[in-house]
Amino acid sequence: MKPANHKPGRKKLSSQNPIEIAVRTWFNSIAPAQQSQSQLDELVARAPKRWTSYEPMVLLPAGSFDADAWKECLSSLSVEQADALWTQILAEISKKTGGLGARLTHLAINEGIPAALHSNNAEHVGAPENILRSPTGLRILHGDFGPASASGTPSDFETAFWVSTRQNGIFQTWAPRWTMFSRGNIKEKARLLDFHKGRSPSSNGVELRDALAVDLYAGIGYFTFSYAKLGMRVLCWELNPWSVEGLRRGARGNGWSVRVVQDEVDLAMPMKELVSGGEQIIVFLEDNRHAARRIRELSGLNVLHVNCGLLPSSEASWKDSWDIATRSEEEETWLHLHENVGVADIERRREEIEQYFLDLRRKDGCGRTARVEHAELVKTFAPGVWHCVFDLHITRSSSIT
Repeated sequence: MKPANHKPGRKKLSSQNPIEIAVRTWFNSIAPAQQSQSQLDELVARAPKRWTSYEPMVLLPAGSFDADAWKECLSSLSVEQADALWTQILAEISKKTGGLGARLTHLAINEGIPAALHSNNAEHVGAPENILRSPTGLRILHGDFGPASASGTPSDFETAFWVSTRQNGIFQTWAPRWTMFSRGNIKEKARLLDFHKGRSPSSNGVELRDALAVDLYAGIGYFTFSYAKLGMRVLCWELNPWSVEGLRRGARGNGWSVRVVQDEVDLAMPMKELVSGGEQIIVFLEDNRHAARRIRELSGLNVLHVNCGLLPSSEASWKDSWDIATRSEEEETWLHLHENVGVADIERRREEIEQYFLDLRRKDGCGRTARVEHAELVKTFAPGVWHCVFDLHITRSSSIT
């Protein structure tokens, strides 16, 4: 029972943001008596309000605990005192989730995927492009994320820290120290799953289970898995060995057979042999510039989708995606072309893309035509800039009505 002289205070902790609860609990346990309530209120105001959990990791947004008040506070503490904050945050967020799933044990700040890799050489002017989309800005606060140095070998994979999530009922896994994860792609993944609802799988009646999808930027299986869930067979390409391993583990976690083509012996084999095993997903650990050449070795293909999921632009793969589509025996093929586009330029970009492929058609004389049927706005990339997917519909000229 509350004492008679109990005074009303702030709202109950149970109704607060779990990070606020953690900060207040932690501060009151370690702060000297002379530190003021105003300092605590300032820290709470400058603490992050959002988080994302990927079992067993919690990821805080970029810039978390970067405010001057937090820098001053944390710099005055011992490692043990700071770590007590991180463990308190994990404990409170675990309570918020109601104890569902795995215990949350790791904490990091997501500082985004840099476009270029940093150099330790101060005289180095141009840093190399981050073509593997490595999350080099990840700030680890608590937990063992595995070795800080690795080359992507099987032994490295075994000692790495892996996390997982489910989106649209599809299991995905990755090593956050080495591989990015784009949470915002969930909308586009769902759109692909629903793509053939209300329309014939293809104009010549080929069932999805008999059709082929090609993913030129597979990552950990973002869009590859949507095609696989539709029952399609998928050929995909990816340069990052960590992403390929995540794709392999994820495919098996979803019950799909998968083959990784990566060593010199396998990569030198004829395509007919590489696809003869019947695996639903075949991923090539190599540059996707080899994709069109490899697919030219095959016959009788029914390529229904080609996904070009690179940002800020997938234009470098457009010519190859056209070559792949025109090798198909399908009456139609859909190319999904990802671009970052200013909101005022979307229609102009749509016209440019359509014209690009119509020019290819005239040069090739292949009896196909191309039309951008839809521009999907997936998510904002920056103020006034959208991640767009342009759906280019390639059909035999005789099938146009």
